[in-house]
Amino acid sequence: MAIGVLLKQVPDTTAKIGVSEGRVDETAVSKWSMSPYDEYALESALRLKEAGGEDVVAITCGPTRAAKMLTDAAAVGVDSLLHVLVDDLSALDSTQVQSILAAALGRADCDVVFCGKQAADTNAGSTGPGVALLLGASCVSHVSEVSPDGGGYLALRASTGGDERVQVSAPCIFAFDKGDEELRRPNVRGIMMAKKKAIETISPSDLGVSLDNSRVTVVSHTPPPEKPPGQKFEGAESVATVVGKLRDEANVI
Repeated sequence: MAIGVLLKQVPDTTAKIGVSEGRVDETAVSKWSMSPYDEYALESALRLKEAGGEDVVAITCGPTRAAKMLTDAAAVGVDSLLHVLVDDLSALDSTQVQSILAAALGRADCDVVFCGKQAADTNAGSTGPGVALLLGASCVSHVSEVSPDGGGYLALRASTGGDERVQVSAPCIFAFDKGDEELRRPNVRGIMMAKKKAIETISPSDLGVSLDNSRVTVVSHTPPPEKPPGQKFEGAESVATVVGKLRDEANVI
């Protein structure tokens, strides 16, 4: 068995997102990165491996450009790379993506799975629970730490009453929130070795997954409304006006 990590490539948080003809213009995105919560899932998977776990398999579903993200994952210690090639993820609904990822995990023989609690582009938060349902696995969300515990695993997660520890056994999926650990970055040696690591590239049909029955159709994308211009006040005579706006409009006092 192996530890599977589900990764998604998304527009970088610093990239400007534009809308053209009712659709997000992906060709105008200047930089693509690993979804931030996935970074914490990857770090925790590597730590579990170092604690005596199995090899780590990084799996992504996306277009050709997503291969670079897998190579970046290899540069920090991932053992195997699996790329399910889908040119246009926006044409699929979440259940189709989950079916692809579940089938890919089965192909890679992963019974412990790490992923982010949500992707930075859609913020849906459905991948972990959805894949767990398909695999018949338990799912623990909002996790910040996972450690081996006898024959199972102990997960630290946030709850409404404070932090709690949840004990689970495989098969299981952990959906990660932001943690306190420092994320590792590739060094020169890791980058050079990653360039030699092969990426297994397959299609959804290779996994026996049909993409013909999407139940969701995106009508259009629209940019958020522009923020109103700021207001500037000067002089002691403006204090009452500023206080009134902070109380009645901004609701901060």
